[in-house]
Amino acid sequence: MMPRTIELPLELIELEEQNFHLVLKSELDDGKPACWIVDTGASKTVFDSNLEDYYELVEAKNDEEYQSAGISVGMVETRVGRIRRLKFGRVKVKDLKVALIDLTHVNEIYRKYRDIRIAGLLGSDVLKTYGCCIDYQHGKITFLRKPPKIVK
Repeated sequence: MMPRTIELPLELIELEEQNFHLVLKSELDDGKPACWIVDTGASKTVFDSNLEDYYELVEAKNDEEYQSAGISVGMVETRVGRIRRLKFGRVKVKDLKVALIDLTHVNEIYRKYRDIRIAGLLGSDVLKTYGCCIDYQHGKITFLRKPPKIVK
């Protein structure tokens, strides 16, 4: 019998003293690797608008649905997109609606400390849908294999 959960490694990156980010690896639609910051404070998942080959633009239901505010920069220009397919280990995510933001500034910060490119911020929308649990002590995140159907 297949396990009901999938456990994946997280990388804990210290950008400055006692300033940590959790990073999760994934594969994009074409198998290209991508890194995501796990952001439990983000209500919606954010994807780098510069990665145009991996999303299509979609209409938001209303103007506020995918607006983003940064703590230090105020409102950020945001569009809405849909990522066709994405894999976190054996977890397959299809048709993920995301906020599209230019993450150049995030990647400039990461280039100073690590040789990785951030594709997006994995927000609470995905974390809740997949019943994710983060184990900081062991550097792991657990996903439910199949998320429960959400009735609206």
